[in-house]
Amino acid sequence: MEVEMEMIDKNETWELVNRPMEKLVIGVKWVYKTKLNLDGSIQKHKARLVVKGYAQKPGIDFNENFAPVARLYTIRTLIALAAQKGWKLHQLDVKSAFMNGVLKEEVYVD
Repeated sequence: MEVEMEMIDKNETWELVNRPMEKLVIGVKWVYKTKLNLDGSIQKHKARLVVKGYAQKPGIDFNENFAPVARLYTIRTLIALAAQKGWKLHQLDVKSAFMNGVLKEEVYVD
């Protein structure tokens, strides 16, 4: 949880303001996961702070959503092309992708 909060602070994800009465405020919750090694032993514990998006109503609270996820066949095609051409591949895992998105709208979370 400390690592997640440090990343939120580092990225200046939000600023603390007084709760506006005329605006919709979305709740947040912590999601915990235990990552295991192949032998079943614990590798690490992870904690993520997520927005309760399920509380929002389409057309009222938002009009569109976007999740940049690559399709499996696209990844396979790129790996095959890299193998054919002898290119080097590097993997990148963006742990805090949602915190780096730029929004035009104001979003309030509690």
